Amino acid sequence: MEILDNLALGFSIALSPYTLMLAVVGCFIGTIIGALPGLGPSNGVAILIPITFTLGLDATSALVLMTSVYYGAMYGGRISSILLNIPGDEPALMTTLDGYPMAKQGKAGNALVLSGVASFVGAFLATIGLLLLAPILARVAYKFGPAEYFALYLLAFCTLGGMASNNQAKAALASCIGLGIAMIGLDNNSGLPRFTFNNLHLMDGIDFLVAIVGLFAIAEVFFFIEGKGKTSSIGVKLDKVTVPWREIFSTKWTMLRGSLVGFIAGILPGAGASLGSFLAYMSEKSIAGKDGGFGTGVPKGVAAPEAGNNAAAGGALVPMLTLGVPGSGTTAVLLALLMSLNITPGPTLFTDRPEVVWGLIASLLIANVVLLLMNVPMVKIFVRVLQVPAWVLLPGVTMISFVGIYSLSGSYFDLLLMVGFGILGYTLRKLDIPTVPVILGILLGRHMEDALRRAMVLSDGDATYLFSSPIAIGLWIAAIAGFVAPMFLRGVLAKPQRVTD
Repeated sequence: MEILDNLALGFSIALSPYTLMLAVVGCFIGTIIGALPGLGPSNGVAILIPITFTLGLDATSALVLMTSVYYGAMYGGRISSILLNIPGDEPALMTTLDGYPMAKQGKAGNALVLSGVASFVGAFLATIGLLLLAPILARVAYKFGPAEYFALYLLAFCTLGGMASNNQAKAALASCIGLGIAMIGLDNNSGLPRFTFNNLHLMDGIDFLVAIVGLFAIAEVFFFIEGKGKTSSIGVKLDKVTVPWREIFSTKWTMLRGSLVGFIAGILPGAGASLGSFLAYMSEKSIAGKDGGFGTGVPKGVAAPEAGNNAAAGGALVPMLTLGVPGSGTTAVLLALLMSLNITPGPTLFTDRPEVVWGLIASLLIANVVLLLMNVPMVKIFVRVLQVPAWVLLPGVTMISFVGIYSLSGSYFDLLLMVGFGILGYTLRKLDIPTVPVILGILLGRHMEDALRRAMVLSDGDATYLFSSPIAIGLWIAAIAGFVAPMFLRGVLAKPQRVTD
């Protein structure tokens, strides 16, 4: 009964015309921000924070507006991923693996509608989880220390071979390239420069957004020019855009599993939606096996990461609200907003400021419905991007990429780096080396190193500390099995396929 009373309080706030308007406006702006390559939810929320002070919003209204932008950006990230093979943000990276092939098959509308429904399911279930399980899951997240995080990141890299490529050696090489790039910059402990070659611009390391826009957006432009548009989804004959009920129904369990995996990943402080999207895709691919067709444009390959990353976005609010620990980069920005409004997140927030927490939860439930109703009808508008002449669209994509990256730092060097990553992405794809492990290496490399260093400091250099808990041991076993099993099972999994053929 207490939960129902709290929800009634939340909806009395969320359903006020002013708060409802803020949620709708935030969803619309967030969708646009998510669709623009290079911005992403964290930058979008950070850019819009001054508006909350300009408008003089109270704590509840400000949080509703910013989290609606957050959720909207998570939705919007799939648009350019599916249509142009350019992730709008980090979590949308996994959607490119099957979403873009679907677009090349003329099924861009189906992919967008399916991803919108999966995003709704993931975000809605995560909000319900936030409502019911926040205090309990916060205690579970406390059990993840440096050793557990290191094992979790190791699991991600060990399973990259089975996810990104049929050649594990090439996937391992790509992971090493990504980890090597992540090491560029000042060492966090000693402060000494690493791999900077005395270049001051490299002292702060490589910005992830510079790498992702270069490896995907610029490389895609190079491939379009080389293939004269034949290998691109631009200009393909599109099927009639309808709601793909059969595909939605066939992926219902995929959405539920992806939501669960993503939500659990989201509540781990620092893991964020990127890891939730990756783990959801990886788990579904392992369930489907070699005959699942992942990477060729299957609906499950779109539904899993979209449900996972949106569930992780909701899960990341759990440690922020209950522990005061950001679960992702965007929630770190939201945490700064709350602190600037003299609100201290933590276990007492639910009792001291219930109107803030429950107003936010009710607004998120409404925002999810608004996003679904807003995005599905707009699919017909989105797919028209593919019918824009290439000589108009590609310069526009290139311009947005350059302007977006330059606006982040104001450094011409980042533009040169972006072009360099574009050349690297083009070369890797020509050599059939997957670029996804490179991106994940850059994204997770520093976190993995920091976890290992903290573990060694806590244990005074005792390596056995990495196996000191049942959670860590379980993750180590899964990592080793994930790396070794495909070497032995690849031939076994191929035999049934030959028999049925």
